[in-house]
This record gives sequence, C-alpha cells and structure tokens, in this order.
Amino acid sequence: MYFSIVLSALWVVSATIVAMLPMRLQFPPGIVLLICAPFLIIWLGYDFGWFFSVLAFAGFASMFRNPIRYYWRKWTGTEVSE
Repeated sequence: MYFSIVLSALWVVSATIVAMLPMRLQFPPGIVLLICAPFLIIWLGYDFGWFFSVLAFAGFASMFRNPIRYYWRKWTGTEVSE
C-alpha cells in the first residue's frame, strides 16, 4: 500500500477529531492540518495522477471552506462579518 494513502487517511481521521473539539481548541491542530494538506494533495497527485489531486483538493476545500472564505474576504478587502 502507498504511504501517501495511509497518511491521507490519518489526516482525514485527525481532521474529524479536531472538528469535534471545542472551537477554542481547534486552532492549533487546525493550522497544522492546514499546512500539511497541500503536501499530501501533491503527493497523492504524484502517486495516482492529477484527477485524485483534484478530488483531494475538493475534500480539503470542503472541510476548510469557512476559514478559506474568511481569509479570502479579509485579503481582498471585502466585508468580513465577525
């Protein structure tokens, strides 16, 4: 079995566990998961092709859609509702 699949599955499990934590405890492990995700997505694409990278990126964007939306609005200067 490819090591990239094992690490990606562990990433999904750990992201699910972090999502169950109270909001004030989600930030530190969430940042680590956010930093690790692009490396895992690229690694999956290297092992299995670009289509699986696109699927992995869609799952990543789905899990982090609210933080991504918040920071996108903050960086582009549009209204950010707190």
